[in-house]
Amino acid sequence: MAIKTILIIEDDRFIGEMYVRSLKKAGYDVDWMVDGNDGLIAARNKAYDLILLDVMLPERRGSDILTALRGGSEDLIPHSKVLVLTNFEQDDESRLAMEKHANGYLIKAEITPSKLLAVIQRLG
Repeated sequence: MAIKTILIIEDDRFIGEMYVRSLKKAGYDVDWMVDGNDGLIAARNKAYDLILLDVMLPERRGSDILTALRGGSEDLIPHSKVLVLTNFEQDDESRLAMEKHANGYLIKAEITPSKLLAVIQRLG
């Protein structure tokens, strides 16, 4: 399945704007939420092909959003892929728990817009 629609849940304005600009330029339909509660609501109300999920967010952490969407008895976003994006150093146990419910785990400091586009193309 080709990725066409992307939800970005990212509170850093600079990073969020950079992702939105580069993804829209590449032809993706992009929505952007800056806090965890709005991101969770958006992910549940619209079927996205891909969700870019920050870990450290206002209102609700990315790990809580991921657990709410995929950690229960039912996957609430079965047709969405999830990429976790963080600069936050996590212990191995926390990271492994998130990776279990995600399709990828990226360190933001290492990801340029072109690298992000390459990762998304590989996922699709």
